[in-house]
Amino acid sequence: MEQPYVIVGASLAGAKAAEALRAEGHGGPVELIGEETELPYERPPLSKGYLQGKTPRAEFDVHPAAWYAEHDVTLRLGTRVTAINPRARTVELADGTRTGFAKLLLTTGASPRRLPVPGGDGPSVLTLRRVGDSERIRSALRPGARIVIVGAGWIGLETAAAARLAGAEVTVLEMAELPLLRVLGREVARVFADLHRQKGVDLRFGVQVAAVEDGGVRLGDGTLVPADAVVVGVGISPNTALAEAAGLTVDNGVRTDEHLRTSHPDVFAAGDVANAFHPLFGRPIRVEHWANALNQPATAARSMLGRDAVYDRVPYFFTDQYDLGMEYTGYVEPDGYDRVVFRGDVEGREFIAFWLSGGRVLAGMNVNVWDVTDPIRELVRSGRQVDADRLADPDVPLAELAG
Repeated sequence: MEQPYVIVGASLAGAKAAEALRAEGHGGPVELIGEETELPYERPPLSKGYLQGKTPRAEFDVHPAAWYAEHDVTLRLGTRVTAINPRARTVELADGTRTGFAKLLLTTGASPRRLPVPGGDGPSVLTLRRVGDSERIRSALRPGARIVIVGAGWIGLETAAAARLAGAEVTVLEMAELPLLRVLGREVARVFADLHRQKGVDLRFGVQVAAVEDGGVRLGDGTLVPADAVVVGVGISPNTALAEAAGLTVDNGVRTDEHLRTSHPDVFAAGDVANAFHPLFGRPIRVEHWANALNQPATAARSMLGRDAVYDRVPYFFTDQYDLGMEYTGYVEPDGYDRVVFRGDVEGREFIAFWLSGGRVLAGMNVNVWDVTDPIRELVRSGRQVDADRLADPDVPLAELAG
């Protein structure tokens, strides 16, 4: 009997991998195993349209329910994998049963970090990762409700926007001096601070949470911030326990090569859990964004089928907050740049920001400016030095700079 290709993690990445295996002509059995009971879905709406009550649930399923049977994909929902054995090529489930595999793909994603303080896991403390999480937060976003958000990252700020649009009173607590500081740097982070202040959010920077109490959040200086609900958005940790127990190389995620192959030749990883070697940057990177979960599975599927496939796409992500829409293309480590160049109207929030090092564009972020992702991507990929004055000039086409 032919052993199946098994995908552990019925996520966007897992479902797209099953789709890619069929698109690449694989005719053997495919099993997609997931702990959630929901059909595989995309996560961005959970902090955007679905949280705001604008996007219907069915709109962000990866495939309709019938697709899996139509494509002969065995979908096993509500099923927890407890162990994998690469040497024996088996996967063990919570009910004690085992299934063999010819190739295995890990798309186990990540989990929200918790607050390591007294009361940090109390009933009023909410995190955002799954559909049910979004629904619980949405039910708390009522006019006049006091919502405290711990963490001024993407999840925290998108939740703050949804809460303000619902009429809630919002306080954001952040240890750093600005929101998104590690991602955007001081120059661009100010744009998001100004945006949320103008929308009525109480931003408190340089603060530390000491405890979550019945009345709210207690800060390190003793201040109590009143709260009806507390939303924690302090990052996510890759779900590597299965890989680590199986003896795979784990380092800030499951380490893979550029083909998304792990340290075992028949086991692969994709999505949030994968710390994959990226040829463009010359080192492993782990990207916690939708585009990776969407695009990596095609490379993983081809690699599983023994074809020459390399994942070298330039990282991309986006956000929507109030009337600000943004796309970010590229990759910059904190303090990994020496200059930021702006093109357009920063005060009016219609601009492009470029992060440079040695005259080379590492990343670009377009804010309320559209149809420029392709030339920004080419600027990043080219690695060529650019003239900063021409880069800042809206009359110079980006395509011309990208060559």
